[in-house]
Amino acid sequence: MTFCELELHPALLASLPATLQRPTPIQQRAIPAVLAGEDLLALARTGSGKTLAFGLPLLQRLDATSSRVQGVVLVPTRELATQVSEALKTGADALGLRIVTLCGGVAQEQQMSELALGPQLLVATPGRLWDLLSQQVLVLDALHMLVLDEGDRLLEMGFWPDIQVILSAMPDARQTLLFSATLPAELESLVSGLLRAPRRIETDPLNGVAEDIEERLYLVNKSSKVPALVALLKEHAWPQVLVFISARDSADGVARKLIKAGVAVAALHGDKEQGVREQVLADFKAGRVRVLVATDLMARGIHVEALPVVINLDLPVSAPVYVHRVGRTARAGHAGLAISLVCHGETEPLAAIRTLTGRELALLALPGFPVTDQPGSGEGKRPPRDKQANRRTQVKRSVKQFKGKA
Repeated sequence: MTFCELELHPALLASLPATLQRPTPIQQRAIPAVLAGEDLLALARTGSGKTLAFGLPLLQRLDATSSRVQGVVLVPTRELATQVSEALKTGADALGLRIVTLCGGVAQEQQMSELALGPQLLVATPGRLWDLLSQQVLVLDALHMLVLDEGDRLLEMGFWPDIQVILSAMPDARQTLLFSATLPAELESLVSGLLRAPRRIETDPLNGVAEDIEERLYLVNKSSKVPALVALLKEHAWPQVLVFISARDSADGVARKLIKAGVAVAALHGDKEQGVREQVLADFKAGRVRVLVATDLMARGIHVEALPVVINLDLPVSAPVYVHRVGRTARAGHAGLAISLVCHGETEPLAAIRTLTGRELALLALPGFPVTDQPGSGEGKRPPRDKQANRRTQVKRSVKQFKGKA
């Protein structure tokens, strides 16, 4: 199948990059459904082309002669908002449509000036969108299309209250599309309340990892993780490496240790100012920085063509986050490698990841890093307390009473 067979506008077809020869499976199935006006639940792995799968038909269904907001794409992070806007800009320009990106880290005054120009499409993070709605500088009464990109993240408790109030500001008679790579079972009920008789599309095993990703898990001591990371970076000539870590306050510390080891590295996390985050990501994509140490907040907004390697310095507590992390590699038909450095204290998250993905994920030994830590037994390190001795101690009143008999 070709893009020409999907009944897309000629101007949209002409705007597609020359490298896009054929639509991906998710694009083949989603684009006709969106053009037909159906609500859609689309589940496909990261790097499968989801942005154009909803973006192309979304642009085609907007009216360029109107200066009112007709479509909204909600995303969980600023980086993803920028990425989606950039991916859709060429097609929007071809159709005479205006896109405005609304996210934190940018002055509201600047965004309000852009809104005054009458955009047809907004790409927004929930917090900033609700800020502008609550100030009544933005109305969505003409909206007829809503996209929840990375829907599983948007339905989690951190975002869900904002999503609910945003939905209350939108017309009920709208087309709603939810796209995600993972969908935990506990979120299924929320999805059913958002979508009306949706078509469900799954192009890959639910919560699965792409077959083009080689996964290697090394068992190491907890204290050996950073030295093991340094050893791997020195042994292999990978041009770009994305390193994930869960704690944002540890990202800078790891980066400093890599700098001491002579590695060109930068850290990316939510505590950095927006301008700094944008520059760090631009430097990494341009190859000026070889290694990027990022938190999970960034897992949804980093797209680097042909990124060869992702390394998990620790395992995420949430199993779906693992799928999103490793999905930063092996995108758009490229192969990739995902390495995880695992210690004995991470048996529970590892078990959850194995259950979610249905993969064996055997632990390997890393040469030069013997494991001396012992698995936890589940018991406390202290010996059982002698309660009787404690009671004897409590009734003593002087130093002499603590002295043994002569």
